[in-house]
Amino acid sequence: MSKKKTDKDKTNKKGRDNLFIKYPPKSKKINNQNVLDEDYPIFCFKYLDDVSIKKCKDHKFFYDFLMRLQKLSKLGWSEIRQSHRHAYGLESIPKEKIKATLPTCITPEVKDLHVFRANGNNLPLIGIQIQNVFRILFIEATFGDIYKHD
Repeated sequence: MSKKKTDKDKTNKKGRDNLFIKYPPKSKKINNQNVLDEDYPIFCFKYLDDVSIKKCKDHKFFYDFLMRLQKLSKLGWSEIRQSHRHAYGLESIPKEKIKATLPTCITPEVKDLHVFRANGNNLPLIGIQIQNVFRILFIEATFGDIYKHD
């Protein structure tokens, strides 16, 4: 029968803490009451299809993509809507332009998808905005993988 470890058991012979991960004090709570009311995008990757990005071996592409998401989050939806589509803005495209199979969250009544630029070279990030949540469906690592560009 094993005995339950106490806080004293979590230190080694020299008195050093054996825990690698420091847990925050239990008394601190994150206030999430108004997070959905704020004006910045929340990015959801639940429906992300790897059809284009699985072939991408360029780590800079992914770094630039993450920095773009950070910048978009700082701007907020109102600034995004005022920005040019090839800068930090977004545009709509008909869902029929998408070559890949759409996920089940895109129901028949959805006509258009939304496109951001994934990084500075105008490769698209395709998804759909529902309130302040942007569901990322595709990230195009090579032009034309996801949809035909006009």
